[in-house]
Amino acid sequence: MSILPIRTYDDPILRRKASRVKRVDASVEKLVADMIETMHAAPGVGLAAPQVGVPLRLIVVEPPDEPLIVLVNPEIVRASKEYEVEEGCLSVPGYVGTLRRFQQVVVKGRDLAGKEVRIKADDFLAEVFQHEIDHVNGILYIDRLDSPDKLRKLRPSEVQQEELAE
Repeated sequence: MSILPIRTYDDPILRRKASRVKRVDASVEKLVADMIETMHAAPGVGLAAPQVGVPLRLIVVEPPDEPLIVLVNPEIVRASKEYEVEEGCLSVPGYVGTLRRFQQVVVKGRDLAGKEVRIKADDFLAEVFQHEIDHVNGILYIDRLDSPDKLRKLRPSEVQQEELAE
């Protein structure tokens, strides 16, 4: 396993819609293992393949106190009402933004064995899924801000707290 470099907001790969994974083979399994190690080292709670330079529809998600979830070709199939959240991103380091996300989503995809998976997620887990699925669609959270003043730079003490929280 390897820790991969995380691409930042100015990298064009983050703005392209990723390709569907046609089949899970050893290279995809290795990529997933590397993504998990990279997410843990960052530290983060989710990571999409485009964030490590691979234009595939593949995400890993592991919020605190939740099991690790790997989804191949993930998509949101149902969503509820929106609410306001504050969000950051490993690809937009040092900043957080206030935006609207769905409070509850149903996500579908496949696991590494090829089995279809449907997950009903609420609140923070729903937010993480939306954030990572945005990445495979070429969207960054900063694209969803109502205005530029909804983005703010973290102070050094906040960056440290953010790292401890993840």
